[in-house]
Amino acid sequence: MSEGNTMPFLAHLAALRTHLMRASAYILSGAVIAFAAMDWIFNSVLLAPKESNFITYRLFCEAGTYLGLPSLCIGGFELNLLNTQMAGQFSLHIWLSMVAGLILAFPMVLFELWRFISPGLTEGERKMSVVFIGSASVLFFSGALFGYYVIVPLSLQFLATYTVSGEIQNLFEMSSYLSTITSVVLATGLLFELPVAVYLLSRLGLTTPQGMRTYRRHAWIGILAVAAVITPPDVFSQIVVSLPVALLYELSIGLSRFAQYQREQRVSNPS
Repeated sequence: MSEGNTMPFLAHLAALRTHLMRASAYILSGAVIAFAAMDWIFNSVLLAPKESNFITYRLFCEAGTYLGLPSLCIGGFELNLLNTQMAGQFSLHIWLSMVAGLILAFPMVLFELWRFISPGLTEGERKMSVVFIGSASVLFFSGALFGYYVIVPLSLQFLATYTVSGEIQNLFEMSSYLSTITSVVLATGLLFELPVAVYLLSRLGLTTPQGMRTYRRHAWIGILAVAAVITPPDVFSQIVVSLPVALLYELSIGLSRFAQYQREQRVSNPS
């Protein structure tokens, strides 16, 4: 891409295709690594939250004992997983490898995104690539870890023990169990990208700190609604999820103010 903003539309599409192909190659490379390491990923990572000695259950139980809240000891439930399709486990192997590849390659995908938009930025903004990619990656992985260690155990505990009748036995499809974990991890990882999204939108003039403060109450309601969707329907789980996202929203207001200042400086000093 050229240094000026004179590239025709088709040239932009060609450049975008190139960056998307590179990003896809990074994801496939990560998927190959994950495919080879699936025994560890499956047994030590994906199946770990269903065991009663999972670290989250132990920490919650210790906290409950210290606070005098025995209800926080949420481990000890049983999950019976099964596969009913001939190629089911192989299909899961491929699908999980792609998901793991996306997670592993996330910083490189961001790097390709940055390379695509960087020609439209100033020289000073281009030098911020490390900050952008680093902060976005840290936020994504922090959100993914939060989802895995907090939301996933709470969701499994609720969904595995919820019954409408004692006559009904819970036998969960392996694909349902794994899709629950991966969807929660990816959703929280992307949800934690809120500060980065707000900063970029503010640089484009689509979001302002004044507007974010004005609609703070609406945003909090939206955060609670999102938390209700990705967590089991109990108040404790929703609060646990809502608090960090609400803090990220408040942080985003400060980033929006900073981005607005940068935008005003760029307009007043176009050189």
